[in-house]
Amino acid sequence: MNLPKVVSDLVKTQNNFDSVAYANCFSETAIVYDEGKTHKGRKEIEHWIADANERYEATMQPLSFEEKETESILKAEASGKFDGSPIVLSYHLEIANDLIQSLSITG
Repeated sequence: MNLPKVVSDLVKTQNNFDSVAYANCFSETAIVYDEGKTHKGRKEIEHWIADANERYEATMQPLSFEEKETESILKAEASGKFDGSPIVLSYHLEIANDLIQSLSITG
């Protein structure tokens, strides 16, 4: 599967539980929507993913990637320490200047 570099980096850093490198895939003003909460800016995103890594130890296996006009959708199997694992999640991404501007994760 041919993924943009920033998406490939996102998957790699998630699977290595590297919250700093994960956050660096995002712009300084990026927004993440996950589990009913909004995380704004690279620092908040870093804290959110560090907490999620500690709680869930989730890894991602990309299944498909689709680019649309204003967003891209990565479908990935997430496995970890959570009920229902593994599950397929959709990562709705807006990418500009080789950085993620927004990410919304849905089940």
